[in-house]
Amino acid sequence: MESLQVLIAEDNPKDFEFLEQLLASFESGCRIERAHNGQVALEMALRFEAPLIISDIQMPELNGIEFARSLWQQKPAARIVFWSQYKDEMYVRALSKIVPPETVYGYILKSNTKERIASAIRTVLIDEQCWIDPEVRKVQGRTGHSQTALSDIEFEALLDISLGLTDNLIAQRRYLSRRGVQSRLNSLYNKLGLDLEQFNSEKIGDAFNLRNRAVAVAFRRGLLNAFELEHEEEEFQEWLKQFKKGRR
Repeated sequence: MESLQVLIAEDNPKDFEFLEQLLASFESGCRIERAHNGQVALEMALRFEAPLIISDIQMPELNGIEFARSLWQQKPAARIVFWSQYKDEMYVRALSKIVPPETVYGYILKSNTKERIASAIRTVLIDEQCWIDPEVRKVQGRTGHSQTALSDIEFEALLDISLGLTDNLIAQRRYLSRRGVQSRLNSLYNKLGLDLEQFNSEKIGDAFNLRNRAVAVAFRRGLLNAFELEHEEEEFQEWLKQFKKGRR
């Protein structure tokens, strides 16, 4: 059997070393290349005819999802094993929107045993079959359910309130009326189940601030995380700079 040429996109040296040793045990043998961030991984992968890749998800420059999106747009036959310590719903949700039809890919959590990780990699890169971690499948079930899965505009609204934007600023950023903003937020609150949690009493009034509660629930579900919010903050600051310029 011809040896595999595998690109590992991983910024953590210890995790790269683990994968390198794991692939060295494959009977077919592997020629390994490493990219230390998502942008470098994309540049390297585009040089391959049919890229075989193991990619972390949280990486500098481009995260694993952004890297995969850009690569699959140009090389839909690329086979990618996502390996991560995160099963966050925001990643599973984003991934479900970018996988091309007929594309083979995998998603394995780093917490698995060495044997299971090896099996997942073999299944995707050699046997050409998809392999999804059982823990990730549970999250996929939630993202595919119409009563709990967030639409793109609901997720956008979640990001905006997570960044601390008022209704008026959201309206400016998203080209909406205030009523349109409130409609999106109400839809978001319903999907997160906040309408079932909220209660009112004479002593305290409403029990929850729904904006704050939505962010707390979203973090618990894995719809948000600090790493990706940093990226969203950078994008918002760019928009805010242009918005302030336009008001002068």
